[in-house]
Amino acid sequence: MSTVVAVVLLAAVAAYAVFGGADFGAGFWDLTAGGPERGAAPRELIERSIGPVWEANHVWLIFILVVTWTAFPTVYQSIWLTLFVPLTLAALGIVLRGASFAFRKSVTAPWFRRAFGGGFAIASVLVPFCFGAVAGGIASGEVPSGGKAGDPVDSWLNPTSLVTGALAVAVVAYLAAVYLVREARRGGEVALEGYFRRRAIAAAVVAGVLSGAGLVVVRSQARSVFDGLTSQALPLVLATVLCATIALVMLALRAARGARILAVLATAGVVVSWGVAQWPYLLPGSVKVEDAAAPSGTLGALLVAVVLAVVLVVPGFVLLFTLAERRLLPEEGAPDAADPVRPASQSSARGDVAPPPARGS
Repeated sequence: MSTVVAVVLLAAVAAYAVFGGADFGAGFWDLTAGGPERGAAPRELIERSIGPVWEANHVWLIFILVVTWTAFPTVYQSIWLTLFVPLTLAALGIVLRGASFAFRKSVTAPWFRRAFGGGFAIASVLVPFCFGAVAGGIASGEVPSGGKAGDPVDSWLNPTSLVTGALAVAVVAYLAAVYLVREARRGGEVALEGYFRRRAIAAAVVAGVLSGAGLVVVRSQARSVFDGLTSQALPLVLATVLCATIALVMLALRAARGARILAVLATAGVVVSWGVAQWPYLLPGSVKVEDAAAPSGTLGALLVAVVLAVVLVVPGFVLLFTLAERRLLPEEGAPDAADPVRPASQSSARGDVAPPPARGS
């Protein structure tokens, strides 16, 4: 039963990487878009794309925390006691990012718009870096077993954590750029399609270089995980590399739809490969899944709750993304306060009695 829960947990982490990662990556491109005039068009596309769904994606994070805490309490305790600094920074970043994204549209003063825009963009980079650093700290054995606290600094500012954090930022940036290529094409925005295609290819190259560097670092700093990546997880690693390579080729050939699917598979493959590589350990070299698991009664009740969540929540997610994909959702939040207000007669003449539908993510 503990194995089933561990598989569910790994699937949830992969889902958060894919759905939440695309949102964080969009914030990276918001950060690097340039000044107000030069970056206006990319930022508008980013806002339209993530607006309808960005809040829903963090459900996966709550699910991960609840499942870990319930099913593997001592490991959850050890992780939080040791890695409370990056986890707290990530939590604050998520709050700052959400508040900034919402408030940026509600102000007209340029200084406030820049401040909220900067908060959204910087937090979008900080959060995936911190989560990557947490994964690196766990993989390199910096988290002690038995609900004890490890070093609060070295546990996440070590070579493995730093390269893993940088890789997480590169991967989510790549994933978001691939999504935005498709969005730009669907909207007939040729210039933006080329803009994000170039950035998707660049991010893919950076992610590939960081992956190679990461293997070198993991080989010296987290040998048990490296051995897993080159043995039991090797088929998944090769499949991930293949998906990423074909997606890169398809981007160059302007096949946006196929590239998006392969980019999603490659991103999920990174997470699943890591999980399989350290199996059967939750904390590599010290705590196995079966040893850290809660009593069978607790695990059974948890699995029932997971099934109920799948039945009740997943259809809502499917509906949300389907409506977003078909552009049937209203624009997220209030109208932009900085937009000029058209006279009612002009709006009626043009038929704009309702806000234009947002493009889905």
